[in-house]
Parts: sequence; C-alpha cells; structure tokens
Amino acid sequence: MFKVIKINNDTQLIKQSLQNKRQAQKLLYEKYSPKMLSLCNYYIKDLQQSEEVMLNGFLKVFTKLKQYENKGSFEGWIRKIMVFECISYLRKKHQLIFTDKIELYETNIENEVELTIAVEDLHNHINALPEGCKIVFNMYVIEGYKHAEIAEILNVSIGTTKTQLYRARKALQEMIISNKKKVL
Repeated sequence: MFKVIKINNDTQLIKQSLQNKRQAQKLLYEKYSPKMLSLCNYYIKDLQQSEEVMLNGFLKVFTKLKQYENKGSFEGWIRKIMVFECISYLRKKHQLIFTDKIELYETNIENEVELTIAVEDLHNHINALPEGCKIVFNMYVIEGYKHAEIAEILNVSIGTTKTQLYRARKALQEMIISNKKKVL
C-alpha cells in the first residue's frame, strides 16, 4: 500500500521520483500528461499514436531525470523531450516529408480580412498541413524554436525551414479564408 505523499512543487516531486518513489512519479505524470498529449497531438494526427509517443516520451523523462539540471522550467524540459520523441516517431514511420507542392499556396490573400476561428478548427487546419510544414510550423510558432534550431533538429537547411513555415502560413490562411467563405 502506498503512503500518501504531500508534495507542493516540482523540485520535491523530482527528488522523490529520483528515489524511485512511484507515487511521486505518478504525480509528475498526472500533472504534465494532459499538456504533453496535446503537444504530441499537434505533431501526430492519430490520437492513439500520440498517446503512444507521449508514453514513450515519459519513459525517457523518467530514465533521463538525473540529467535535468534545474535550469529553466521542468515543463519546458519535458516538452523538448516530447518534441524530439514526436519527430523520431515521424522519421521512423517515414512521415517526415518536406514538400515542394505549391499549388495549394498560390492564392492572393487579403490581409484586411478579419477572421475569427475556433481553436479546434485551427488545430484541424494545422493537422491538414503536409507533414514537413506542420512540424516546422509547430516548432516555430507553438514551441518557439528558432530556424537554426529547427534546421539542426530536423537535419535540413535553414532555408528549408523558412520555406516550410512560409508555405504553412499561406496554406493556413487559404484554409481559414476558404472555410470563412463556406460559412458565408
């Protein structure tokens, strides 16, 4: 039977987890798994696959916990592991493809159009992007990586990351405007 542990912060949870106290590990998992599942789902469309990647990511979190140096946020450290795990999964599945298809993106978009969009709709639009565009968009816009970091992680040129981001933005604009016109 587990003894109930009252833990107030991540530092205590990490310390307890390093001592292999399962309840502390469970509390860390419960605290961060909803956000990490959402993060994985930004990269991987299928929810079951996202869950699998998240679980593998948490396995790495707990096996590499000794490497966490209390520099920066613990959540940020976990997010980085999850992003790498998602990219690794997509590479293994040969789904990490950078496309040069531009027919979808060659539309004049009026910047003056005011748009409102539900978060769920935006998430669906992002999921509809080609994989390369989606990965770069997520890493740059959502995770805050710089182009040089993305290029290094994905093993592509900085120019490729900038092109993929440009294409992702144009495609999203097109999808949002197209959706808006359908509603009107």
